[in-house]
Amino acid sequence: MRLDKYLKVSRLIKRRTVANEACDAGRVLVNGKTAKASSDVKVGDTIEIMFGEKTVKVEVLGIADTSRKEEAAELFRYLT
Repeated sequence: MRLDKYLKVSRLIKRRTVANEACDAGRVLVNGKTAKASSDVKVGDTIEIMFGEKTVKVEVLGIADTSRKEEAAELFRYLT
């Protein structure tokens, strides 16, 4: 699944266009490397998103084309 779509479906970023812009700005890392919005995401990958001063690091636990709000939290796990 594309990185920008995964960020939207998992609700880590609210809109796909915002996810796209974050990737273009180099604020999203997948497995420690700067990632483009079109990068493939698979189970087991580590995603790091830099929101200004705050950094969020998650591990991908599942992939889904769509998800309800309750199911979105099951797609990833927060890391320290």
